[in-house]
Amino acid sequence: MGPGFLMSIAYLDPGNIESDLQSGAVAGFKLLWVLLLTTIVGLLLQRLAVRLGVVSGLHLAEVCHKQYPKIPRIILWLMVELAIIGSDMQEVIGSAIAINLLSVGRVPLWAGVLITIADTFVFLFLDKYGLRKLEAFFGFLITIMALTFGYEYVTVKPSQSQVLTGMFVPSCSGCGILQVVQAVGIVGANLSPHNIYLHSALVKSRQINRANKQEVREANKYFVIESCLALFIAFIINVFVISVFAEAFFGETNNQVVQVCKNSSFPRSDDLFPDDNLTLAVDIYKGGLMLGCYFGPAALYIWAVGILAAGQSSTMTGTYSGQFVMELPFALIPILTFTSLRPVMSDFANGIGWRVAGGILVVVICSINMYLVVSYVQGLGQMVLYVVAALISVAYLSFVFYLSWRCLIALGMSFLECGCLVSVSKVLLKEEATSSHQ
Repeated sequence: MGPGFLMSIAYLDPGNIESDLQSGAVAGFKLLWVLLLTTIVGLLLQRLAVRLGVVSGLHLAEVCHKQYPKIPRIILWLMVELAIIGSDMQEVIGSAIAINLLSVGRVPLWAGVLITIADTFVFLFLDKYGLRKLEAFFGFLITIMALTFGYEYVTVKPSQSQVLTGMFVPSCSGCGILQVVQAVGIVGANLSPHNIYLHSALVKSRQINRANKQEVREANKYFVIESCLALFIAFIINVFVISVFAEAFFGETNNQVVQVCKNSSFPRSDDLFPDDNLTLAVDIYKGGLMLGCYFGPAALYIWAVGILAAGQSSTMTGTYSGQFVMELPFALIPILTFTSLRPVMSDFANGIGWRVAGGILVVVICSINMYLVVSYVQGLGQMVLYVVAALISVAYLSFVFYLSWRCLIALGMSFLECGCLVSVSKVLLKEEATSSHQ
């Protein structure tokens, strides 16, 4: 136990929490099935990361360093570092917002950012006393998130029938472009590329006799079981957040929120919501204040504690994964490539089903990325940004094509090697049988 719970923090960072609350506010319970499906896909990707680290004894960054030429290695490294920076920005700001809420506005956001940066490095020193202690600390933070967001769930009392329907009936009747973008946002928030690098490195902390195939097979099995448990807990916490905002704030307008806050004894939200009948726009900060207005100050402060735990833990894991990526590292295509190669994975290489499913997933993820870019640029409506986005998209797709091409070549060579070995084995067996007969 341990690596899977550190990995699951990426599914609970402030970016995910904000995606959850926005999903609940704009689509009600209708997108819970997207969260469930995305969590399952995430589990399949983490399974590949586990197998690579357990079987090869190398994490993904190390395998990329060995297998790719220099220029693609550098491009990979830069792309993953940018992903970590973008993710860390959300996490640090999320922690700063939580500190601001807990201090009743006395600690400004810039000071909260500095506090978060400082205590992140302090907590990471736990690693010097053993990874197990760091894993236990992360388990404590996940427990805090489960208790705080669970409290909000119990307080708001969402409709259980609507929760189950939204989770297991894949439909979105009456959904418009806003809900579609939110569904895409759920996918993007949960599938973090740096998390694959992190998980493939964390499993190396356990001693495994890789010369013993039964021991390797057993390690793979128990790491996947642990990942299932960790992601199930993360999924439940995300369901708590979506359901709370779906029950309390779906269909609400700014005017309705303003009226409730004016009538409450909670004075801190007067200037945040315009007094109009437009659909409510919410984020982590506004969400906390709304909970305070509707359900009392306790709901606000408990929400802030949960956000602080989410921000602190995810900032630390982001920084931690950055250490492995710096040894060198896009994650999906490399992990699919290397876990399918027999020279790397031996008898534990992916079968044809995993290869086909992975290829489909690559296409889906790239399509989602391009859709998000187009939607964002259209929203800004500036021609210069259209040109910049087009150039970046061409470069992005070109590099994806390069990685995919190398993946196909590597898989083809692996297939030919396997075919040749089978043919040679048949010849040797035939000769042995003939010799034995003579």
